Amino acid sequence: MWYVYVLLSKIDNKKYIGSTNDIERRLKEHNEGKTPSTKNRRPLILVYQEYYNEESQARFREKFLKTHKGYNELKKFINKRAVV
Repeated sequence: MWYVYVLLSKIDNKKYIGSTNDIERRLKEHNEGKTPSTKNRRPLILVYQEYYNEESQARFREKFLKTHKGYNELKKFINKRAVV
């Protein structure tokens, strides 16, 4: 199983999008400062995740969500969930 995930920084309220085959390990790595791009943005919380059977599917989705169109789609979905 592969995951596309979104983390939210409690420091600057910015989002980080990534993919992994072990979401718990990856979240731990982010919060331990082992990921350069999020090291100074800790603590981070998981706010969204999607599941895929294949790594290629997850990587494709991650790449799309990092585009302007994909990021806007993601923001609408996350904001809608936060209101509910």
